Amino acid sequence: MSRLAKRFQELKTRGEKALICFVTAGDPSADRTVEIVDTLARAGADAVEIGLPFSDPLADGPSIQASSQRSLERGMTTPKALEIVRKIRASNPDLPLILMTYYNPIRHYGLERYARDAAMAGADAHIVTDLTPEEAADWKTYSAANGLDTVFLLAPTSTPDRIAVVGRLSTGFIYCVSRTGVTGAREDVPAELTGFVASIREQTSEPICVGFGISTPEHVRRICAFADGAVVGSSLVDLIHRHRDDGDLLARVGDYVTSLKSGTRS
Repeated sequence: MSRLAKRFQELKTRGEKALICFVTAGDPSADRTVEIVDTLARAGADAVEIGLPFSDPLADGPSIQASSQRSLERGMTTPKALEIVRKIRASNPDLPLILMTYYNPIRHYGLERYARDAAMAGADAHIVTDLTPEEAADWKTYSAANGLDTVFLLAPTSTPDRIAVVGRLSTGFIYCVSRTGVTGAREDVPAELTGFVASIREQTSEPICVGFGISTPEHVRRICAFADGAVVGSSLVDLIHRHRDDGDLLARVGDYVTSLKSGTRS
């Protein structure tokens, strides 16, 4: 059983939902990223998405775009990001780690080589943001051969046919985008999400997690009333950047994640 599957099973047994937190590899630094993820795990994050910086992150909003650019300017590369993953795995043997990236860096690295190296570093799954299910056969082959899940995204504009395809091909969980547009913290949770998640659930037995725009314990609580987990990204990236030079950065990150985790318990 994969770490992701085991974690979702454990949560279901406890009557909890998943809190998944996103950080950008190398922002504010490689060593700091390792410390931050260690803190996320201690504070209650059930899985962590690690963004691999890319020069043209079209699906990301201003916060994550800026974090990716900062990391690239400090010299972050895909091999260096995988080394960060390796260090995180060494101190967190049971924490599910999901790498979030775009297809171009994977193709440049080489699909088979990348899948092997990511698995050896300790990754459990990938979200390849701009890879459609129709174009994913080669990646899925190498990914599965190395024991990696591939998480596909669905948006409120997804057709019934696309929902069925993603329901069949996505492994680990399905990432349900809460709204159209790019990532970024918002003030509300769209009311129509409940019905959308229900329509996805008709097509899959995989867990369904909702992201984009989630930033408060109340957001998490509302999402977890009908989904299997919530993904928090931009607001955490912003908090890290604001307090990057503060001596209490890790304490602030821990307190924020602990507050978010409270929303996952029924």
